[in-house]
Amino acid sequence: MKLVIVESPSKAKTIQKYLGKEYQVVASVGHIRDLPKSNKKAIDIKGGFIPHYEISPGKEQIASTLSRLAKKSGEVYLATDPDREGEAIAWHIAEICGLKRPKRVAFHEITRNAVAEGIQHPRLIDQNLRRAQEARRVLDRLVGYDLSGLIWKKLRYGLSAGRVQSPALRILVEKEREIAAFVPEDFWVITAHADCPDKTPITLVCSKEPRDKREVDDILEKARAGIWSVSDTKETEVSRAPSPPFTTSTLQQSASSRLGFSPSNTMRVAQKLYEAGLITYMRTDSVNMSKEAQASATAFILKKFGEEFSNPRVYVTKSKNAQEAHEAIRPTDPSREKAGTSPDQQKLYALIFRRTLASQMVSARMLRTRIIANVSDRSIPDFVANGSQLLFPGWLEVDPIAKQDDMNVPKLASGDPLSLRSVDSEKKQTEPPRRYSEAGLVKELEKRGIGRPSTYASIIKTLLDRNYATKEGRALHATETGQAVSSFLEKYFADIVSDTFTADMEQKLDDISNGERDYEKTLEDFYTPFSKEVKAKDSVEKISNLGDAPKDMHCPECGGAMALKLGKSGTFFSCSRFPECKGARMKDGSLMPEDKEVGEGCPECGNPLVEKVGRFGPFIACSTYPKCKFIKGSATQTTGVACPVCGKGEMVEKRGRFGVFYSCSNYPDCKHSIKARPTGRKCSFIRDGKPCGALMMEGTKTIPERCSDRSCPNHNPHLLEKKK
Repeated sequence: MKLVIVESPSKAKTIQKYLGKEYQVVASVGHIRDLPKSNKKAIDIKGGFIPHYEISPGKEQIASTLSRLAKKSGEVYLATDPDREGEAIAWHIAEICGLKRPKRVAFHEITRNAVAEGIQHPRLIDQNLRRAQEARRVLDRLVGYDLSGLIWKKLRYGLSAGRVQSPALRILVEKEREIAAFVPEDFWVITAHADCPDKTPITLVCSKEPRDKREVDDILEKARAGIWSVSDTKETEVSRAPSPPFTTSTLQQSASSRLGFSPSNTMRVAQKLYEAGLITYMRTDSVNMSKEAQASATAFILKKFGEEFSNPRVYVTKSKNAQEAHEAIRPTDPSREKAGTSPDQQKLYALIFRRTLASQMVSARMLRTRIIANVSDRSIPDFVANGSQLLFPGWLEVDPIAKQDDMNVPKLASGDPLSLRSVDSEKKQTEPPRRYSEAGLVKELEKRGIGRPSTYASIIKTLLDRNYATKEGRALHATETGQAVSSFLEKYFADIVSDTFTADMEQKLDDISNGERDYEKTLEDFYTPFSKEVKAKDSVEKISNLGDAPKDMHCPECGGAMALKLGKSGTFFSCSRFPECKGARMKDGSLMPEDKEVGEGCPECGNPLVEKVGRFGPFIACSTYPKCKFIKGSATQTTGVACPVCGKGEMVEKRGRFGVFYSCSNYPDCKHSIKARPTGRKCSFIRDGKPCGALMMEGTKTIPERCSDRSCPNHNPHLLEKKK
């Protein structure tokens, strides 16, 4: 028996289908080893930055199974994802299983031919690529651990910083500062309505937007008194070329703007499509397509649209830091128009399909018309009307969403008279800079060389999870906490959070993966001066106040002055005499809600339990929280359903950033949680020969109850009904 090890169960299922009974395909279910939480045990700095890995919690059984199967198998193939992360996972599996020279195969697409080709041409684990991932992991741990520890001491307990996270946060904070510093200005838009010689109406807009009301009145007066005519007309035929096939970042951007997907959701859905063999690998910088894929796309275009629409193109990756010699993200079969088992998968696949085909089609042709008019003495700025007309759709035929509506203007010639019907002005104000959307931030990160395609989604997720940023609509807002952390880092570690440092370090990590730079020396050159700088900042005075409160605001306890401080839920006003006086106010000046004792003692330290108010609403905790971290649900929040994981706690209602959810009352010892209220029943769906056993939870009107385990088919019982 030949053994093939991959990361994902669904990927394993697809590959097993192609390889047949001679092979056994199993999944590691992601990473199998990681650095321990304690930094003292994690990295031997003096020994040469040697990481000490341990089996990830909950993966002991999987590790044992993989090791046992590997010993029984004649050949072992490590078929993890074809990138740094996948190379590292393959190496970890080899270490656990005691494999001396394992066969490494990489599938850039999971199709029958690609799988067969990969199995026939295995290679050894790329140690340079693995080493580059290890360097990244070690570097991130060292920077994050040291900076976070300092921030805890000098700003507030529980905050964090990171090599990539912090520069990304700085970008959001800089935008907030731009918005705060913005001073709106008045301007006027002047519009003229006239009739052409054949009585066809035409609307023209003044080419200048005056900032002065007197100038506006002057233009209006002369416009109404003057004799109007066309001073010039211009017709220009322009072509609109298609965009290259998707890379990771452009896919995230397009899915955000067109589908409303977050980057993390885009990558999650794309992963499913890849594992099902429907698209090529979704973490890539490349815009290249294989000759076979290009030929297949061209054949489809010729058949469906005709020869006049076909124009095979070769795209070149422009990014200097492009890595991993993958293709662009494309359908594995460019002639397959629809695919996917869920609505999100179907939408994303359609987006990828259209982009791929469009990239191999002719440019769209448009006619742009510009009409310029003025009064006879030319004493006012020109008035302009713009029009456009699609002459030939080209690639827009496959991507009609990208089409722009025709804007028709009358056919006019220079010197044609115009009969003015009215001219008026509208007062407006300049608007502040727009905040970044998730797609916009991804684009900016890529532009500045911060992070890599595989990390963009996790960067944004981290900022949201840390409450350094919030998402309102599609806009990312840097929170007060995020701004305080960023300001601290900019003041004391400006080089660490700079674009140049981050991009330079990414290049050095790329050099390691190419075998052009030494692992130990790279880390040594960075960490030696960095650790000294962190230690030097230990003498910096603790930042207790972020600024003074308004002069008319007084402490509710002693009547004294107040200062702005950073708390767990953001900023608030505290008495300047703290800790002698503990008077406090909310940011809006209202009184802080007081902790209410609930008549119970803390089971861990004996102090009273109190009801507190956090950023996600009320919760019951030890009165010494966060010194003692005991938290429990209130009587009104309990469900009476035992936790199926630890068996000790109950599922209680909690409120988080995304709304209400239900988790074990034994948190943080048990971190089991589900999205909706448990019904008290367990899922009886048979998986691998036994009942699933996960909690059933409330659903919707059409689906009253579903399994809480997203991987269980009973999570979507309506689909099971359809299959029957």
